[in-house]
Amino acid sequence: MSVHLHWFLPTGGDGRTLVDRHAYTDGGIRRDRITPVSGVRAPDIEYLAQIAKAAEQLGFEAVLTPTGTWCEDAWLTTVALTQVTERLKFLVAFRPGVISPVLAAQMAATYQRISRGRLLLNVVTGGDSTEQRRFGDHLGHDRRYARTDEFLRIVRGVWGGRPFDFQGEHYQVEGGLTALPPDPLPQIFFGGSSAAAGPVAARNVDVYLTWGEPPAEVKQKIDWIRGLAEKEGRTVRFGIRLHTISRDSSKEAWATAGRLLDDLDPATVAAAQQALGKSESVGQQRMLALHGGSRDKLEISPNLWAGVGLVRGGAGTALVGSHAEVADRIEEYHSLGIEHFVLSGYPHLEEAYWFGEGVRPELAARGLLEAGPAPLAGIPAANGRPASAPGGAPLLIAGGR
Repeated sequence: MSVHLHWFLPTGGDGRTLVDRHAYTDGGIRRDRITPVSGVRAPDIEYLAQIAKAAEQLGFEAVLTPTGTWCEDAWLTTVALTQVTERLKFLVAFRPGVISPVLAAQMAATYQRISRGRLLLNVVTGGDSTEQRRFGDHLGHDRRYARTDEFLRIVRGVWGGRPFDFQGEHYQVEGGLTALPPDPLPQIFFGGSSAAAGPVAARNVDVYLTWGEPPAEVKQKIDWIRGLAEKEGRTVRFGIRLHTISRDSSKEAWATAGRLLDDLDPATVAAAQQALGKSESVGQQRMLALHGGSRDKLEISPNLWAGVGLVRGGAGTALVGSHAEVADRIEEYHSLGIEHFVLSGYPHLEEAYWFGEGVRPELAARGLLEAGPAPLAGIPAANGRPASAPGGAPLLIAGGR
């Protein structure tokens, strides 16, 4: 079982600070109330293309693109980026409650032909009713998961190449099909920590994703989903969503984490914690419980830092340490059954290079990476790094906002 490495496209903004998604004091609804945040980069297509190209050059298999009010549309953004990359795959996040399952199946089939088979799907059921209502979705938490179950059954049925009928509580389909099914079928990624989420994963998905909790908690999740899948006669693979701060030495990495923490004033943390505490997501509540809103004891497991979750929803932990230490932790999670590592860092362009040039060779030396196309080589700079990397020729970056 090899490790699959994926990176992240920050379509909601990027920068040298953790508060890029909290640059607006009221969540961005009123643009006249802007919190001054330096080093924030707009998610324009030119900047996102830089990240996608870097990820491809560094040997990442795919990039995750988020979905939500404050993000650019994942389908449109990534299909544009297929035109400036060659082999990079795109893990496109979408919400099943706001799109027809037959249309989604058709879109995926078209995407596979345009991209020549580079689509992966990340199904986001949604854990925030306020966010869901913005998109016209008024179902409660558990009913959303029941709808996702029906949605995925229809998508797979429609991909079968024959007219597909379905009668359920949430969807009624007569003769649904895609004229040309996608080839290959996109792998379906899915996450959810609630009791309602587990059976949906067991019945429908290829890869179950968890956020970066300590290894013991991750093992409990794996055992839970694996047991449910076995009852369905299925096998599910596993992935984890983490940030990374990897440097040539552990001291440098923790200094970088400290700088990110120093940027967070108490009012920003309190506002973020108040907003995140309203989430219905069980996974989000588990993330919050890792730090309790406190800056104390943020290293919750060796090299696992919960500081990101003080202000960021969703994935709230980072692997922090030397390249060898970060590789150690990845190897530890891998030993539990994790195959897919969906990673990110602030800023995403520079951190992709730190990880790709530092940790990836460590993993390769340990035999954890599948043999495949090697990262595209750059021209060595005077300090030994490729000219396209930090420390070589200057990187082009998008303007801030």
